Amino acid sequence: MSDYQDPRIECTENALLIHGYYFPWGTKRIPYSAIRSLDRFTLSLRNGKGRIWGSGDFKHWANFDAGRPKKEVGFRLDVGGRVIPWVTPDDPDAFEEAVRRHLPPGTAT
Repeated sequence: MSDYQDPRIECTENALLIHGYYFPWGTKRIPYSAIRSLDRFTLSLRNGKGRIWGSGDFKHWANFDAGRPKKEVGFRLDVGGRVIPWVTPDDPDAFEEAVRRHLPPGTAT
């Protein structure tokens, strides 16, 4: 059972699953304990609204989401690596609530 789920993102009891992250359709599993910060941001053409998959700067990586150009909110996940994954959930408020419920105390917001 998931705390949050849409076709591309799933918040399970132990980890965040990002579907369509790897080519061609692989899933990235991020344990909640690995998340250093969760940053909510407003999408714009300058910061990824037009990107449906991959990276424009080799620092941020977006999973496949053909509906991203119609969305307004994204989330960056600092997991301590060189690349910062980011996602655009269908229901940003429910996604944020589900992830924050599982984050360790002291995690940056």
